[in-house]
Amino acid sequence: MTEDEMAVAVGMLVEARRGGALIEALNATPLSVAQGHAIQDRVAAALGEPVGGFKANAPPREAPVRGLIYASAIFASPARLAASKVVHEGVEGEIAFRFLRDLPPRAEEYSRAEVVKAMSALAAIEVVSGRFSDRRSRPPMEQLADCLLNGALVLGGELGDWARLDIANLRVTVWVNGEPVLQHLGGHPIGDPVGVAVALVNLMRSQNGVKAGQVVTTGSCTRILSLRPGDRYEVEFEGLGGAELVSVETP
Repeated sequence: MTEDEMAVAVGMLVEARRGGALIEALNATPLSVAQGHAIQDRVAAALGEPVGGFKANAPPREAPVRGLIYASAIFASPARLAASKVVHEGVEGEIAFRFLRDLPPRAEEYSRAEVVKAMSALAAIEVVSGRFSDRRSRPPMEQLADCLLNGALVLGGELGDWARLDIANLRVTVWVNGEPVLQHLGGHPIGDPVGVAVALVNLMRSQNGVKAGQVVTTGSCTRILSLRPGDRYEVEFEGLGGAELVSVETP
């Protein structure tokens, strides 16, 4: 992907976010994780959107990736979002962490113990909703450029002494419109939500670091479900807490 192609891709994503119109595809596909991240950063800068957090993935034997979550797209539970903000109707329950202090750029890697001491934990609901007309049809690098298809994040209450929990193996329950639809233990895609947060911190230490108050959500502990207009989605992690989201019907 050339610089000119990147500039066009940035413009497409900026316009999609400003105007709300979905796009079929980017003009070209990023050739690397670094290019995907660079597009995210340039879109946020062009929009003037402060970064409130990150969606992070750290697949085994692969480079960790992150999607920026704008501060304007982070909501406290219980949240009510217009259905127009949930255009792809995807929601999933996740474990998130909030940084209690800055973890600035540095040459040395942050240890797991350092990162654990710098975070509180929260239940979260991620809204999976990108700028593409069919989010499933785009290759992973285009999804990365579009902030890993993050539409919004709903956060429950914070828990400071979460390290006493077996946080990778909590019982999680999901209700839709008051009916239980899922219950199991754990369910995190790599079995280590803390490890994802550590990977994110060490990814960002070569960039701008992470700031106190920012959050990282670490991957779905539930299957993705469709949230249709008027639906209420609730997730509860035993010992950690829960979060709630209602999709509000719009004319």
